Amino acid sequence: MEKNNQQQMQLEIQPDVALGHYSNFAVISHSSSEFIVDFATMLPAMPKANVATRVIMAPEHAVRLLGALQDNIKRYEQQFGKIQMPGKPVQRTIAPFSNGNGGEA
Repeated sequence: MEKNNQQQMQLEIQPDVALGHYSNFAVISHSSSEFIVDFATMLPAMPKANVATRVIMAPEHAVRLLGALQDNIKRYEQQFGKIQMPGKPVQRTIAPFSNGNGGEA
């Protein structure tokens, strides 16, 4: 049996961070050196979405995040079934997030 030589990373999370932020809307933008994701909450009949968290990451980390999300969605669907999207079928990787250009991703 081979021994696992990888070190395990331990994460510590403060109680206020562990509560998390609900988000049903995100705006994604980028420059040549970073991706910016603003996670927001959009409420019915409210003209503005409230940004709860901004995450800024290097392009390499954005690619890793995309891969991790795709892997987790695949495993989620294997365990709980296909995620049903309301309305017309839309071809996108992650929904209902915006691409930051006024359109949907």
